[in-house]
Amino acid sequence: MDLDSLTQSNSEWLRGTGPESDVVVSTRIRLARNLAQFPFNTRADEAARGQVADQVRECLGELPVPKVLNFVDVPSLDEISQQFLVERQLISRELAEGDGPRGVAFSSAEDVSIMVNEEDHLRLQVLRSGLALDECWEEINRLDDALEEELTFAFHEKYGYLTACPTNVGTGIRVSVMLHLPALVQTREIQKVFHSLQKINLAVRGLYGEGSQALGDFYQISNQYTLGLSETQVIDKVRSVIPRLLDYERRARTAMLKEKKEQLHDHIARASGILRSAQTISSEETMHLLSSVRLGVNLGLIDDVEISTLNELFIMTQPAHLQKLKRTELDSADRNKARAALIRNRLTGDLRD
Repeated sequence: MDLDSLTQSNSEWLRGTGPESDVVVSTRIRLARNLAQFPFNTRADEAARGQVADQVRECLGELPVPKVLNFVDVPSLDEISQQFLVERQLISRELAEGDGPRGVAFSSAEDVSIMVNEEDHLRLQVLRSGLALDECWEEINRLDDALEEELTFAFHEKYGYLTACPTNVGTGIRVSVMLHLPALVQTREIQKVFHSLQKINLAVRGLYGEGSQALGDFYQISNQYTLGLSETQVIDKVRSVIPRLLDYERRARTAMLKEKKEQLHDHIARASGILRSAQTISSEETMHLLSSVRLGVNLGLIDDVEISTLNELFIMTQPAHLQKLKRTELDSADRNKARAALIRNRLTGDLRD
């Protein structure tokens, strides 16, 4: 598959639509599965992992599912291409940085993907724009059932699906909702939210999952454990806290707009001005400025840019994407220039670069 072609299309989860999309960027559900006849990847040799990859790849061509899943052999990709797939949320950093036979299959809309030979033999993923827990579950459940018709998964009557990490044993489900929480960050209420979530065993992670920073005020809220809970119980646990988080963020936005409208408007206008005129800009600064502009659009303070454009820029301005667009390796300084030119082009229609 030509990965360069993906730079000309938008992932489904970046549409900026769907329920609660002013705060909820996307919903994701993952399932961890292992083939019964092979050891976990932590103990499997290269030959066994190769057999896993071959079986899964052969199976994918026969699946009775409505979406075609294109398989990409990760070891055959250069480092930029691997990072490109990480930035698009199609694979994890662990899969990109791993060794031995491994791959990923994904749909053209990039809303369904299957990682092969990450921590587990299979990591199924469904992504949707906005708050879409039920839609994600329905699709990934169908995909899981279709795979289980062709493959024998490691399963224990008492413990459920067996996984390499004990925290995933049981259903193997990880439910994540990505939220944009700039007002809670600016009012310094975000730590209170984190402490409350940790008390009920929900994890808070950054844009790229475990171990990543919360760039651009984006946070992923997800379950930490699966053992002893059904899939619907895990989904409902995550679902139960989202309305409160939405309410906290929206209240903080309303308070800022009421009490500090001029300062807020000035802050957002300055962020917009920098993005529209900068000649060089770092990835970190870009994320913070785009976050401010996204807040401004949702508050009605900016009306000449779409949320989908901003969501896209959060991804397209990442290092591997810039190098894919330029079709060459770029050092940090050149990436900063290319990033600024791309943003100016998307926000002002400046095509000179």
